[in-house]
Amino acid sequence: MANHEQQSNGNGEMNQLKIPEIKFTKLFINGEFVDSIKGRNFETVDPRTGEVIATVAEGDKEDVDVAVKAARTAFDQGPWPRMSGFQRARIMEKFADLIEQNNNELAALDCIDAGKLFMMGKLVDIPAGAASLRYYAGAADKIHGEVLKSTRSLHAYTLKEPIGVAGHIIPWNFPTSMFLMKVAPALAAGCTMIVKPAEQTPLSALFYAHLAKQAGVPDGVLNVVTGFGHTAGAAISSHMDIDMVKTVATPLYDSPWL
Repeated sequence: MANHEQQSNGNGEMNQLKIPEIKFTKLFINGEFVDSIKGRNFETVDPRTGEVIATVAEGDKEDVDVAVKAARTAFDQGPWPRMSGFQRARIMEKFADLIEQNNNELAALDCIDAGKLFMMGKLVDIPAGAASLRYYAGAADKIHGEVLKSTRSLHAYTLKEPIGVAGHIIPWNFPTSMFLMKVAPALAAGCTMIVKPAEQTPLSALFYAHLAKQAGVPDGVLNVVTGFGHTAGAAISSHMDIDMVKTVATPLYDSPWL
């Protein structure tokens, strides 16, 4: 982490950008960083300079199958969907704390990987992502159905349950915002998931997976498969053991995870 660059904050002042060490480049499946089954890698490039930042594991259909199996086991047999909303909220709050503690490094990753302004990431994208986690953490223990009025002698009610295994395919332009916009409500609802970040911007997604594990998210709940749309993305989109796939931004009030 010895490299430094200068960026203007728009007021004539220069801010020093510390180029981060790239710590995570493998697939994150069932709580572990692992190589792809075929052993393939691809380069992620700094769009500002065209220079290669790192080589990242290239996931394919076989890797998606392993990740889905981990997510399915975590949903069908693991603790996450069976925790109270309050318990899930505490872990999500810890996740948000860790994001805030690693603000500079996350902003720098999005800067070199997506070409975003470092100060925009530090002051807007990363804090907003943590705030999104806290928002949905606050909703986790408020997911409930309602008793319905019946014209007959019946007890009628609605019951909201997590939908199951979710697939998230993330675009490149807002790697942090889109990652947490999709992951946070799914976590709050008790879902497990597979996330495929854009091949142009995989680095912060892998860092978020590391922080989620540190926060106490159980193994298999959050899996990140890096790779290309026509291979890993297509495998997620067509997988019959994934219950829902989300590919673009969803308004905050939309709750498809139940």
